[in-house]
Amino acid sequence: MMHEIPEIVIYTGLAFLLLALLLSFVRLVRGPSVNDRIAAMDLIASIVTGFIIIYSMLWKSEFYIDVVIIISLISFIGTIAISTYLRQKRKSL
Repeated sequence: MMHEIPEIVIYTGLAFLLLALLLSFVRLVRGPSVNDRIAAMDLIASIVTGFIIIYSMLWKSEFYIDVVIIISLISFIGTIAISTYLRQKRKSL
């Protein structure tokens, strides 16, 4: 039995994700430390994946799920790479 998600729920989810994206962008710009900015970048990548998932639900297309997996992997690898770089830089000081 397949149930349809009402469009108002989808648009409300998009509105909340947009608000979260704006707040994360503020943290990215104004973050007092580099660690705050790294966390904000990772959160923005997660919010973008949420946008893509809701978009695929709106258009009833499974194609975009592959894009979400790729973005998640790139975001994870990027966060690990930046953290490793900063740790190595801190050790050399």
